[in-house]
Amino acid sequence: MGVYNRAPVEVERGEGARLFAADGTVYLDCVQGISTNALGHAHPVLVQAVKDQAEKLWHVSNIFRIPDQEALAAELCDKSFADVVFFTNSGTEAVECALKTARKYHYVNGQPERIDIYGFDGAFHGRTYGAVNAAANPSYTEGFGPKMQGFHQLTWGDHEALKAAIANPTTAAIIVEPVQGEGGCRPVPDVCLRGLRELCDEHGVLIIFDEVQCGMGRTGKLWAHEWAGMQPDIMAIAKALGGGFPIGACLSTTEAAKGMTVGAHGSTFGGNPLAMAVGRAAFGELSKPETLAHVNEIAGYLKQQLHGLKERFPDVILDVRGKGLLTGLKLVPNNREFMAWARDGQHLLIAGGGDNCVRLLPPLNITLEEAREAVEKLERTCEAARGRMAA
Repeated sequence: MGVYNRAPVEVERGEGARLFAADGTVYLDCVQGISTNALGHAHPVLVQAVKDQAEKLWHVSNIFRIPDQEALAAELCDKSFADVVFFTNSGTEAVECALKTARKYHYVNGQPERIDIYGFDGAFHGRTYGAVNAAANPSYTEGFGPKMQGFHQLTWGDHEALKAAIANPTTAAIIVEPVQGEGGCRPVPDVCLRGLRELCDEHGVLIIFDEVQCGMGRTGKLWAHEWAGMQPDIMAIAKALGGGFPIGACLSTTEAAKGMTVGAHGSTFGGNPLAMAVGRAAFGELSKPETLAHVNEIAGYLKQQLHGLKERFPDVILDVRGKGLLTGLKLVPNNREFMAWARDGQHLLIAGGGDNCVRLLPPLNITLEEAREAVEKLERTCEAARGRMAA
């Protein structure tokens, strides 16, 4: 189906931060599958995990115990707020599980009327029905029938509307990305996340964090919400969890998941042995203190350099946004054109985003030399953009 506006690049293979096209062109890849290949392309630890597991067992079913699934769940819980985990194949499935978990929680508490879930403008939670309605982006919901009952969108930064939503007696949960990705790399201020926790506790409302893009070390801590020193009740993760292999997970406290009993939810492929072997390998690398320290080092360098570019090219770059290695540039020229200039002129791959932003989503193990190269390529792209706009 013609649902993708693809770039004219025929990819053949990847290695680390490099992507090799069929015509021989070598790109510096700061898209990485949209924040998915967190350890770069063809990381040897992940490659070996696939090879080893592929020779043993790919798939059974969740009607049997899967040792690596139990082990990865234990590792995730040990390094997060969570007590229990449900494994999926993608981020949008993890979000669906989170939405169901929140509503079922209130149902078993004797409050079935509490179904309302509030999201925010600019959010992106995936493409399945519940996920698109939770984000309520008109470009993703239009043409697919009536809006689903109980989903509402709040305006980013409208604190009074948020307070009223939380106080609504039919509210089940608030869903938010601690750092918006598709919405233009907008981080929720730490003080707002702490305030959200207090308000939700006061009114018995659950907090769902979507850390599909901003979690797993991307911001310099394992989980983006750790910067605020607070915790959600439920969290959806994916992308980096498999380092490019399709894995997602819904993490929850025991209390929030009290309604998810036998038969309440399920998945054919979620948590299969092959995925779990890769997930354990990826999580083992991503959760290392030295990995997170490296992210902060490179992020500090990039932030400094990108602000320098903004000062030198105020006619091209309006703002530098994001957190850690989820970095956004709000532009004057059209972001899609800028992406093409970077790709075709500098062989630099960057991602698009809302609010006319471009995103840099390099692998978390990108070297300082590669980060410096990315900045140099961005500088030359800004020079080209200035020339094109002048013309």
